[in-house]
Amino acid sequence: MATKLQRVTRIEDRIEELRAEIDGIIDARVARISSESPGVPAGVIRNLLTARAPSCRCAQYIALCGGDAKAPD
Repeated sequence: MATKLQRVTRIEDRIEELRAEIDGIIDARVARISSESPGVPAGVIRNLLTARAPSCRCAQYIALCGGDAKAPD
């Protein structure tokens, strides 16, 4: 039973790591677009980028990067 608890904890930790990594990718994309679009708030740009998959960071990443995991922004 202890092994199962440890495995769940590790999966949860990995999910949090992935979420943080995806947030970093999205933040970098927002920064790039923001530099090209002065006057548009970063929050608006982020919402537009993530609107296609609002509830799941993994789905946001796939929608944003188009499955191109080798060259994220």
